[in-house]
Amino acid sequence: MITTMTQAPADSAPIDWSQIDHVLLDMDGTVLDLAFDNHFWLKLLPQRFAEHRQLAVDEAWAALSRQFAATQGTLDWYCLDYWSRFTGLDIAAMTIELQHRIHVLPGSEDFLTAVRASGRPLWLVTNAHPGSWRVKLERTGIGRHFDRVISSHDFGMPKEDPRFWPALRAQHPFDPARALFADDSLSVLTTAKAHGIREVVAIRHPDSTAEPRVLDGFTAVDRLPQLLPI
Repeated sequence: MITTMTQAPADSAPIDWSQIDHVLLDMDGTVLDLAFDNHFWLKLLPQRFAEHRQLAVDEAWAALSRQFAATQGTLDWYCLDYWSRFTGLDIAAMTIELQHRIHVLPGSEDFLTAVRASGRPLWLVTNAHPGSWRVKLERTGIGRHFDRVISSHDFGMPKEDPRFWPALRAQHPFDPARALFADDSLSVLTTAKAHGIREVVAIRHPDSTAEPRVLDGFTAVDRLPQLLPI
């Protein structure tokens, strides 16, 4: 949903594409600019919650922060229905209201086009709630690039959960030893790596309005085009 940033250098991370049959990509912070989510959850939601509950913004933020901490790593963290119940606000409607801020990260479409041209299956594998990912795909038009759009909400567990990947493969078979998966979440990347996905790629610069992060332990690129050519 949201991440923090620290500065990191930019360099390419070549992939042996001859060993890759399937390409799986996260959505927010990997293909789409995480600036939308950071603005939505860190700025707009506290303001609206404060107005709704007649609180000072810092009081509203304190209440939200506690709940963020309590739900991080669970499906509720990503669930618009959960946050609507907690805040009393229509989070899905707010997403539509703010959709003009939804943008594709620079170079993402070039990468998606290259994967499709290579003939490899291309799947979007996201923790986003349907009320979020549907708006974002419609707004940006990137849905046309993907063979499948898979949400962790369909499985009742987030991508961080070790049970997610076996459940995904049971419904959508693929060989993890011949797959590439890219994401901006360290907890998700760790779980994917433990599941045996061959190339687990960390995105260092998911938010165009912030500095890239320093990431250790993973193949890391600022953005997807650095994985080209295929």
